[in-house]
Amino acid sequence: MNTTRFAFQPRYFLFWLLFFVVAKVLFLLYQWSDTTSLSLSTIAQVFGYGLRLDASATAYVCLLPFALLTLGSLLGPAFPQERLVRGFSAVAGVVVSFLSVADLALYKAWGFRLDTTPLQYIDTPGEMAASAASAPLLLLTTLFAALLVVGWLLYKGVVGRLAPLPPHDGRGRAALIGLLYMLLLIVPLRGGVQQIPINQSDVYFAPQLFANHAAVNVPWNVMNSLFLQNAGPNPYHFMPDTTAARRVAALYRPDVTMLPPPTLLRTQRPNLLFIILESFTAKLVGSMGGEAGVTPTLDSLSRTGVRFSHIYAAGDRSQKGLVALLSGYPNQPTTSIIKYPRKTERLPQLVGSLQAAGYSSHYYYGGELAFANMKSYLVAGGYDALTERADFQPDEQNSKWGAHDHVLFQRILTDLEHQRQPFFVTAFTLSSHEPFDVPMRPRFPGTNEANLFRNSVYYTDHVLGQFLHTARQQPWWDNTLVVLVADHGHPQPGNTPNYAPEKFHIPLVLTGGALLPAAQGKTIDVMGSQTDVAATLLGQLGLPAAPYSFSRDLLRLAARSFAFYCFTDGFGLLTPQDTVLYDNVGRRVIYKTPGTAASQVQLGQAYEQVSFENFLRK
Repeated sequence: MNTTRFAFQPRYFLFWLLFFVVAKVLFLLYQWSDTTSLSLSTIAQVFGYGLRLDASATAYVCLLPFALLTLGSLLGPAFPQERLVRGFSAVAGVVVSFLSVADLALYKAWGFRLDTTPLQYIDTPGEMAASAASAPLLLLTTLFAALLVVGWLLYKGVVGRLAPLPPHDGRGRAALIGLLYMLLLIVPLRGGVQQIPINQSDVYFAPQLFANHAAVNVPWNVMNSLFLQNAGPNPYHFMPDTTAARRVAALYRPDVTMLPPPTLLRTQRPNLLFIILESFTAKLVGSMGGEAGVTPTLDSLSRTGVRFSHIYAAGDRSQKGLVALLSGYPNQPTTSIIKYPRKTERLPQLVGSLQAAGYSSHYYYGGELAFANMKSYLVAGGYDALTERADFQPDEQNSKWGAHDHVLFQRILTDLEHQRQPFFVTAFTLSSHEPFDVPMRPRFPGTNEANLFRNSVYYTDHVLGQFLHTARQQPWWDNTLVVLVADHGHPQPGNTPNYAPEKFHIPLVLTGGALLPAAQGKTIDVMGSQTDVAATLLGQLGLPAAPYSFSRDLLRLAARSFAFYCFTDGFGLLTPQDTVLYDNVGRRVIYKTPGTAASQVQLGQAYEQVSFENFLRK
């Protein structure tokens, strides 16, 4: 390209801006089913509104090359400025292409643009690979290569070679011009000359959440998430702290006019077998209003045990569900408290409350407990023993995650013969996690994601039934309460949106020999959350639940029926009458049931404000 030396920086800026636009086109094509729901004018606005974040990301990428060009102007021809700029551009192109392609698959699975969430799993690469095994790797690899080729062609066509410094231009003048270009980057970097620098909310323009997501620049989003600190101040400050605290406290205030909660147990100190079912969405549980025939064991137990019909996950990842269930602690919109061992050490845990009452304890998982920092949390809880992937024989590690669920349940049966009673045993299944490779003949034909998921849930439900059948013949069964609950829901079947209540609806069933005959077949219709399981169980055991300040006894506080959950930078607040879904980035209500009062939105905002402030202060 025949042009002047001082046109190089503008051309370089234009190259990266166009490359980000190409990545946006690729995203819209890959998510074609969502893109077709948008009008042509909305698609045009995706590019128009997104241009500010694209320009900001471009400015960040240009900082180092512009600095190298300025330095090269001062040092003269001996400094390999063009070679360094090309080398940096190649590395940056690979990184940006990788992030853009990884985002294609993760958005389908998670419903939000790529941020630092995958870094929570960086220390367990095997589990990361297993989780991604259901992604179309060949297609994604092809798209990655194609994006690199397009980038290379764009660079050749738009940027070209660095022209030599004109003879009449001195090094000082060239360096001064280079410095001026660097200073000009401040404007697009900040997204303009306004007082507050650009953020994601500046590109949110449409009522369709997908359109807003499509406008976001992925590399910018990743870096913003990486450097965004969770040390305060509270970004979810909607009202005075005293007002928020008063509104939330009213949700947990005991109703002195109510009778004591009904007793469901034959004994005050039963064994507790707490089974967390990976991804068991209520959409596949017939007794919860879901599809029939996928979970016959759970459906049968719902008819003979105690069924809680309106329970919602507090979040959308396993580690979030773990903290919600075992500590009665709400989730955070953009992070998880489990990432911060210093904070989780200050959380109450069921295992600690039960050990103080004389219980022995054991935690079982067929995978690696280091995954998503779960082990530090469990160790802080004080379990007597932890069994994980490394504790199984190599031939028993027959899943990409580790040991399949039938192997896990067999180990538990063997160990319980020697477990001191009363015991608190927690088991976390894994076979119904992606890539859904279960060791049984498919019940549901086809290789689409929904049927693979159905088969994996059916398998876990089947081996759960076999486990409980054998457990009923053991001497410890008559004094055992079994808790069956999911860690979170799932977008399948039906590709449920990331924020929708249907994705968070999960089963909670109590069964076991310790149940009173009068309690068998009982249905509890109170609306509640995973966070309420801790106080509900402790209430049945007559143990104090005061440390679990975000947990309610669902058998006592029926008058305050509600569920709160977090999706990525947003929340849902559900009551029997109203549903409110709120997006923090766009600062707007995504959905609310007709007739929902503004006070209901404010209640959800108050809950998010108070719970996140509590997280910051841990």
